[in-house]
Amino acid sequence: MAYLVTGVGVGAIVLVVFLGFLFTGAVMTLLLVGIPMVVALGLGGVPVAALERKRLRIIDGAPAGTPHRVPGQPGLRAWLELRYKEQATWRELAYTGLLIMVLWPIELAIVVYGLVVPIAMICTPLALSEADVINVLKVWHVETYPKAFFVAAVGVVTLVLAVYPLTALAMAHATLARFLLTPRDDEPGERLAELTRSRTRLVEAFEAERRRIERDLHDGAQQRLVSLTMMLGLAKMSRGEEATELVDEAHRQAKLALAEIRDLIGGIHPRILTDRGLPTALAEVADRSPVPVEVSVDFSERLPAPVESVAYFVVCEALANVAKHSKARHATVEGRFEDGMLAVEIRDDGVGGADASAGTGLAGLADRVSVVDGKLMLSSPAGGPTLLRVEIPCASNAPSR
Repeated sequence: MAYLVTGVGVGAIVLVVFLGFLFTGAVMTLLLVGIPMVVALGLGGVPVAALERKRLRIIDGAPAGTPHRVPGQPGLRAWLELRYKEQATWRELAYTGLLIMVLWPIELAIVVYGLVVPIAMICTPLALSEADVINVLKVWHVETYPKAFFVAAVGVVTLVLAVYPLTALAMAHATLARFLLTPRDDEPGERLAELTRSRTRLVEAFEAERRRIERDLHDGAQQRLVSLTMMLGLAKMSRGEEATELVDEAHRQAKLALAEIRDLIGGIHPRILTDRGLPTALAEVADRSPVPVEVSVDFSERLPAPVESVAYFVVCEALANVAKHSKARHATVEGRFEDGMLAVEIRDDGVGGADASAGTGLAGLADRVSVVDGKLMLSSPAGGPTLLRVEIPCASNAPSR
C-alpha cells in the first residue's frame, strides 16, 4: 500500500515538473534560452530513477544499485557526455515517461477503488452517527444502523479481496522498475566497453608483471648463477682445501638460486595450490600474514584451476592490503558455495576507507575476477570494518585438472 500510494504522489509531482519544464523550455526557445532546457529533459529520468531505486526498498529488500558508470575524468562536461551515451539514461527516461503517462493514473484509480472505497464503506456506521441519512458512494442510501453495519461488512470483505490485486500491481511496478533502472549485465554496449577497459588494464598488469619477473630473474637468480659458474670455474683450476671451499660456496649459491626461483614461481602460481587445493593454500596464506587471520572454508571438492587461482590471489592481495593499510588486529577469510557461486569474503576490523582508485590493487583484482565472469564487491566505510566479497560462478564438483 505504501509503495502504491507514494508512487501516485511521485508520479503526480513528476508530471507537473516535467510539463512545467517542457512548457517553459518551449516558450523560451524563441529566445534560444529554452533550447538547453529542452535538451536537459533527456537527463530528467536520472533523478527520478534515483528516487525510484530508493522507493524499491519499501517492497523489495534486495539492493538496487545504480547502472551508471563513474566518469573517467572530473568535471561537468565529462559527466554529461557519459550520461548521454549510456543506455541506462534512456531506459530511465522511458521509465519516467511510463510513470507519468501510464503507471500513476492506473495506480491512482486502483488505489481509490481498492482502498479508499472499502474504507469509506467501513466508516459508514461512524458517519451515520453524525447524520440521519448517508449516501454511500452515491449509490446506497443508509438510514439505519443494521444497514450501515451491513455496508461496513461488505467494505471489510472488499478490502480483504482488494489486497491481492493491489499487491500484484505493486509487485508488477517494482519488477518493471528493477528491470529498467538497475544494472544489466546483458547490455552489449556496456559489456563491450567494460570488457575493453578491463582488457586494457589486464594487458598493462601482465606487462608490469613480466617486467617484474624479468627484473627479479636478472637481479636475483641470474646473478647467483653467474657467480656459481665463476666459482665452479675457479674450483676446476684449484686444488686441495681451496677447491673444497669453492665447491662448498658454489653449493650454497646453487641452493640460494634454487630458493629464489622457487619463490618466483610461487608468486606466479604456488605449488601448494596446484597440489593440495584452495582450502590448504588459503590456510598457508593466512599463516604467513602478519595480522592474525581466521580461515573458514566450507567445501572440500577441487575447483576448476582458473577459479582456484583467482580466489587465491584475491585473498593474497586482500590480506596484503589488510597488513599495509587497515591497521587491523584481526581478519577472517570465509569461503562457501551459494546457489552455484563460490563466495569468498575477507573481513577485517581495521580503520576502513579502502578505495579502488587509491592504488591498493583492487582494480586489478576486479579485472582478474571479471575474467571468470565473477563479481567483486567492497564495503569499507570510514572507521571500518572492511568487507571484500568475491562471487565466482562454478560447480563444486567440477574437475580441476
